[in-house]
Amino acid sequence: MGNKINTTEELDVRTLIPIKRHEKLLKLFKKLPVDESFIFINDHDPKPLYYQMEAENDELFKWEYLETMPKEWKVKVMKTKE
Repeated sequence: MGNKINTTEELDVRTLIPIKRHEKLLKLFKKLPVDESFIFINDHDPKPLYYQMEAENDELFKWEYLETMPKEWKVKVMKTKE
């Protein structure tokens, strides 16, 4: 396994408390190679995470909503620059 990041599986963070969700996803983003992405599933619009990422990583990522259901929000995050 090592440091390889599996970017093909969706990461369901709904079981984590919000602060742990942010920590986990931000850590994953930092390890992500340029032009790679991951998809996570949340139970509400993760806009606060978007704003946090924007403040810390402005212009280094692309954020795409894939699904916006009442209890299942899927978001794709891609690292665009180092």
